[in-house]
Amino acid sequence: MNPGHYDMVIVGAGLSGLTAGAYLTKAGYRVLILEKSPSYGGLLNSFSKDGFVFDAGARSIENSGIIKPMLKDLDIELKLLESRVSIGIESNIIDMESKQSIDQYRQTLETLYPEHKEDVQKIFRVIDKTYREMDVIYGFENPVFKNFRQDRRYLFKELLPWMGRFLLAILRMERMQKPIESYLAGLTSNQSLADLIAQHFFKRTPTFFALGYFYVYLDYLYPKGGTGELPQELVKKVRSQGGEIVVNSEVATIRPAERIVSTVAGQQYTYDKLLWCADLKSLYRSLDTRNLPSVVNDSIAHESKRIFASRGGDSVFSLFLGVDKPPKAFADITHGHLFYTPSRQGLGETHLSELKKLLAKGKTASKKEILDWVDKYCSLTTYEISIPSLRDADLSPSGKTGLVVSFLLEYDLVRLVSETHWYDEFKRYLEESMIKILDRSIFHGLLNSPIVQFSSSPMGIEKRFGSSEGGITGWTFELPSPVVNKLPKIASSVKTPIPDIYQCGQWAYSPAGIPTAILTGWYAADTICTQAKKKQKA
Repeated sequence: MNPGHYDMVIVGAGLSGLTAGAYLTKAGYRVLILEKSPSYGGLLNSFSKDGFVFDAGARSIENSGIIKPMLKDLDIELKLLESRVSIGIESNIIDMESKQSIDQYRQTLETLYPEHKEDVQKIFRVIDKTYREMDVIYGFENPVFKNFRQDRRYLFKELLPWMGRFLLAILRMERMQKPIESYLAGLTSNQSLADLIAQHFFKRTPTFFALGYFYVYLDYLYPKGGTGELPQELVKKVRSQGGEIVVNSEVATIRPAERIVSTVAGQQYTYDKLLWCADLKSLYRSLDTRNLPSVVNDSIAHESKRIFASRGGDSVFSLFLGVDKPPKAFADITHGHLFYTPSRQGLGETHLSELKKLLAKGKTASKKEILDWVDKYCSLTTYEISIPSLRDADLSPSGKTGLVVSFLLEYDLVRLVSETHWYDEFKRYLEESMIKILDRSIFHGLLNSPIVQFSSSPMGIEKRFGSSEGGITGWTFELPSPVVNKLPKIASSVKTPIPDIYQCGQWAYSPAGIPTAILTGWYAADTICTQAKKKQKA
């Protein structure tokens, strides 16, 4: 056997690539996974610094009827802890313990906006309907991980009755694709009220996807040891089944006609099939289409044009803190995963027209103008705050607490600052602004003397993970999606116009997240295995 030849070369050791790798090695394929960064998991990973364990990507993992059945199907044992969420506005903190907690959130908004009580009730009637649909879609273990062809009782007693409800829920979901900002504008004239809900999500997020988070908040899990334990277990499974994984191995060129993939370091591998699980712009940049039929090249050129016409979605700025305060001081305030808005005023046009005007000035925008905008933004935006040791006490040194504090931040603003050569100063200013706002609003002196402090920006995400515009959930919602964006068609999301090359992950399907990354990885592996079986029979 040629040591440089593989049945499958997978590019990207994020969740989708590792899931596909686990299923393909389980099916007996000789698999090589190439990962450009030094670690596994892509945007889902954990790391340690000075005794604190921080989660660099997602702060929790939503089960969505996918995580637990996938782990069971692959015979992976991973201890999953409950990851309770809190939602805070000014001094009001609501612990999301059950569906009834959503009603407490409604009551809080009615108190904050008494003159718009009826509007609040209208919004929450829609949230309640969305919750019920989400319970149908995600409250049932996804059947792709079940051997329902052999389990007739499961097929007739559980799967078929669920399928009817599922299809109806999907139809109703399709009617709620309007951007969340526009949808809320039809329910209330109070911009602050609409902002307080909408600014939890990416710009122009489809309404169903956004309001569905009120179900997801009750569906979050946290792997013991940090979110990075999930990809680590998949890595172990791939390797135990004979798969190979090489980190620090960035792909430079793919020649589909010869089925050759070359890395930046000069290694070459040949393959029968290739699965791309990374940024699709990088895929089309790496293609050498010589010797392919002209009709194939035309299809590739058409798809490439669609891909490059879009851009990555919203990105985040994340502040990592270690403080010399015990976890109990924070547990008295919140659960370990908090979405907090320091002002009921809402962002208004701060994140929209005001930012666009600032960016339109380009390099003529002064440092003062940018920092004035930052001050306003930090005081009005919504923060996502993760405290790992409130879920797993071993993730901080005794008597100390680690926090990850994030908010959405425009990639183009960070790039502008970098181009005008004060990137480090900008990052430090953001860090201090975040600490100041939270210390005086919710944590009352708990953050004023951090013993660990550093941050990451949208440009850092782009550089490390090769994620266009630092996008953390694939494609922006502000432009037409260049990929499949309807759940019933998710199986077709893995196809490309390139011979023997498939795709999966957050860039292959929109809207993306951890469950859909795993699901597209499974569909890619299943498609490849099914086609191989058909070829053998033929």
